[in-house]
Amino acid sequence: MKLLLDSFWRASAYLLLPRVIGMSLLPLLLAGGLSLLWGYLFWEDAVATVRGAMERWVLIEAGLHWLAVNLGESFRSVMAPLVVVVLAIPVVVVVSLLLVALLMTPAVVSLVAERRFVTLERKHGAAFWQSAVWSLGYTALALLGLLVSAPLWLIPPLVLIVPPLIWGWLTMRVMSFDVLAEHASQAERLALLAEHRWPLLLIGVVTGYLGAAPGLLWAVSAASLIFAPLLIALSVWLYTLVFAFASLWFAHYALAALQQLRMLDAPSRSDTPDVIDLPSGQAASLPPSP
Repeated sequence: MKLLLDSFWRASAYLLLPRVIGMSLLPLLLAGGLSLLWGYLFWEDAVATVRGAMERWVLIEAGLHWLAVNLGESFRSVMAPLVVVVLAIPVVVVVSLLLVALLMTPAVVSLVAERRFVTLERKHGAAFWQSAVWSLGYTALALLGLLVSAPLWLIPPLVLIVPPLIWGWLTMRVMSFDVLAEHASQAERLALLAEHRWPLLLIGVVTGYLGAAPGLLWAVSAASLIFAPLLIALSVWLYTLVFAFASLWFAHYALAALQQLRMLDAPSRSDTPDVIDLPSGQAASLPPSP
């Protein structure tokens, strides 16, 4: 718990560094630009497609009629844009996470190592392509999980639980690999991921819930859907900050845990024998350790 809290406060302080803010600009510009482009090209067509599909389904049409009678016709009119937003947000979250993991996390790890772990040896346990394959593989699993669990989102309590848990699990799997790829060997990485599985998952879940916070932008008013493309871009900025913070938190925690692991594995001077066997079979005394 001490390591968890210490890494949390250090990550919070590092997030305010100008160098970290500068690092976040590239994934922010890419994800924000893609979101605006997608909104410009596909927003109206997506809303029209969803509205047409909802009107063709008898059960959904009956539900929409009931909503229009009880809540007003305006509520019915926002259902199609709201569905498009709900479907788009997971994609935006995943794209933001991948861009931060691939473009920002290596630089964040180098920054943390330069400032706190100068003497920590880099064993290069994983190459960049391995990190990319790892991230894409778990992203596919997370998207599958989101798709399978989508019906549960219609239950009000579960929509606040299921997506953040899936995003948190994905964040843990992606970030914990990336922050250890440069410094830890494969054996060390596997040992740390096994030993610190629950604290790392807790970091992922906390950041997953922080990542769900931008969704509150859509809860302010139904009128906010008019500015959906711009609000998606604003959400991307918030997602980028959240995942930048996650990178820092994972980096501080994982590198400190790696340093502790190596200190425990390193033989102490007292374990070094004072006598060794020479090839001739005779013993020779070693000079005392300084």
